[in-house]
Amino acid sequence: MARWSPLALVVALLAAVGLYGSTAAVAAAPLTVAQAISQQNGSSATVRGYVVGQPTATTTVIRSGYPNDYALALADSASTTSTSSVLYVQIPSAFRSAWGLRTNPSLLGRQIDVTGTLSAYFSHAGLTSSTAFAFAGTTPPTTTPPTTPPPTTTPPTGSCESYYTAACGKSGAALKSALNGIIRNQTKLSYDQVWDALKATDQDPANANNVILLYSGRSQAKSTNGGNANDWNREHVWAKSHGDFGTSTGPGTDIHHLRPEDVSVNATRGNLDFDNGGSAVPEATDSRYDGDSFEPRNAVKGDVARMIFYMAVRYEGNDGYVNLEINNSVANGSAPYMGKLSVLKQWSQQDPPDAFEKRRNQVIFDSFQHNRNPFIDHPEWVASIWP
Repeated sequence: MARWSPLALVVALLAAVGLYGSTAAVAAAPLTVAQAISQQNGSSATVRGYVVGQPTATTTVIRSGYPNDYALALADSASTTSTSSVLYVQIPSAFRSAWGLRTNPSLLGRQIDVTGTLSAYFSHAGLTSSTAFAFAGTTPPTTTPPTTPPPTTTPPTGSCESYYTAACGKSGAALKSALNGIIRNQTKLSYDQVWDALKATDQDPANANNVILLYSGRSQAKSTNGGNANDWNREHVWAKSHGDFGTSTGPGTDIHHLRPEDVSVNATRGNLDFDNGGSAVPEATDSRYDGDSFEPRNAVKGDVARMIFYMAVRYEGNDGYVNLEINNSVANGSAPYMGKLSVLKQWSQQDPPDAFEKRRNQVIFDSFQHNRNPFIDHPEWVASIWP
């Protein structure tokens, strides 16, 4: 009979129960923040770091006066201030009450472990779609019972989910007023911050280095934003001269209606109202224009309409900004009106929300303004407010 050494006996016993040599036997050590920043490859990982504040823009992390519970910043040292050494962490709704900084400011300086996807957030090295949070070295708690479906931040079309509770059962003017009360609770961006936001919201699904231009449909490098010929710039779908709100924070920087577009195509659109007909737009030949109106390409007609509907509901003149309204005219000039309502309603029906538009709405909600376009979530509300 063969004689076993004590070590061999232990190995044999572990092998018998399937533990020896198994990656499940020993949990992988968490990544450092530096490692996570260098591995932005879409893989899942647990990252350990110190909470150093809340990201509010690509190069901005605040350490007090937190506006919400949607994100936090991690670093390998509690004293780190350089955003290049910081990881931006998305906090899904299930974890915000326990791990958001507005509700839990004492988290600042604490070392925690977060599990999620190594991918950009706020156009910055990040950890998104987080699935577990815990203080360093402890076991992450379960946030929902195993039999309960995980919460979703994307409202299902046709339902009256929690984000829209105040609007449930309403119609007409009452619905418009209720939606205004919901969506005006937003984080406001500067005009410079819009550049980085659009690189995230309008990213080409087939090429993460590019954005999709609204009227031309062209995929173009994110890095070519600017004011030169063939650059892309920031198109105000609700023309900023219609109400004279310019580019100051508020309607002038609301990314629910700001989109990337070729500089010359943007100039051709100018401040025209929306209607059918006209000649092909140079460099965007599927769009058309004439002396008093602009017609976008078919694939984004509904997108344009729902952006206009959003603006008319969001800006009601009750929070210091101009009161914007839709009418049936194409000669609105500098008045705070945009048309043509009858055509915009047709476009909204003709081109329902697609995956790109829904994703864009979600990115704005999760990463930037933290409000939604209700007409993407509930296209049926267009007819209720504008019968």
